[in-house]
Amino acid sequence: MSFNRPTRSTIIDRIRGDFDSRLPGADSRLPASVLDVLARTYAGAVDGLYGYQAWIAANILPDTADSDILARHAGIWGLTRKGAVGAAGTVALTGVQGTAVPIGSALVRDDGVEFRTTAAVTLGLGNTSAPVEEVAGGLPGNTATGTLLRFVAPIAGVDADATVEAPGLDGGAAEEDDEALRTRLLARIRTPPQGGASGDYERWTLEVAEVTRAWVFPAWMGAGTVGVTFVLDGRADILPTVDDIAAVEAWLDARRPVTANVVVFAPEPFPIDFRIRLTPDTAETRAAVLAELADCFARDAQPGGTMFISREREAVSIAAGEASHELELPELNQTVPAGSLPVLGEVEFV
Repeated sequence: MSFNRPTRSTIIDRIRGDFDSRLPGADSRLPASVLDVLARTYAGAVDGLYGYQAWIAANILPDTADSDILARHAGIWGLTRKGAVGAAGTVALTGVQGTAVPIGSALVRDDGVEFRTTAAVTLGLGNTSAPVEEVAGGLPGNTATGTLLRFVAPIAGVDADATVEAPGLDGGAAEEDDEALRTRLLARIRTPPQGGASGDYERWTLEVAEVTRAWVFPAWMGAGTVGVTFVLDGRADILPTVDDIAAVEAWLDARRPVTANVVVFAPEPFPIDFRIRLTPDTAETRAAVLAELADCFARDAQPGGTMFISREREAVSIAAGEASHELELPELNQTVPAGSLPVLGEVEFV
């Protein structure tokens, strides 16, 4: 049986009724009377207690817990929040040949984002590459090629400016948010470890920084093999790089059963194009449709799966500002080959 928390007004009325029933002839509803003041004061205290009880009720269960308590629930089940990842890459240094630049040298971008060198280097002729990583971690550290960084503390013999080299500083990722951690925690509770079941591989893969979705394929390349693929939704290009695959392989190798041969691979993108007749056809409505379609693919797309046209029509229909539409392309459900991931292709508005 559910419990309905009484409002403060209801509590005041209950206290007034109690006063009036116990004090014959008294009227606790007289403005500014002693009984009126007491009723309102007690009601405020009781309402605070009800609020605290409501907070406890929400936080004793992981599916409704607040951020700090959610982290404690996760810790009990052996999960920790994935921390922010700093963007990394190389910068070009110039200066006097033979000058040493120590590891941990601090550089800063014009907007205040700080980086540090991750290895000691000695300047040569012309440009010398030095590896750097963002200090705080997170998406703000991603930096385009050619951006200038400045040394926080000048180093004798080294020019003050360092230039970001291609392909830029990337890989920065924000700290895992509450809903992502909650999803992993509920999956851990609902699918307990089984010594190498599909759910174990999915959970292990999702523990790697930046990985947001993962899929497991038993007997991917024959008996004794397990195929694992994943994406990183926090990036502009969600498909994993060679370095991402190597990181997941290393993580799984330390946890998989010794008899399993794990094959980690990047899914092959399978673009699905759209042609939409939209009413009203405005820039704002188009942007809303694109955002809803992107969310649809993030929810429903999986390697070797099917994208249902009814779900795609629904995504367009719920876009802000949409009054009506005709989905001319695609015409049918789209089933992709195993190992391929449906991705949003070209969207044409006609």
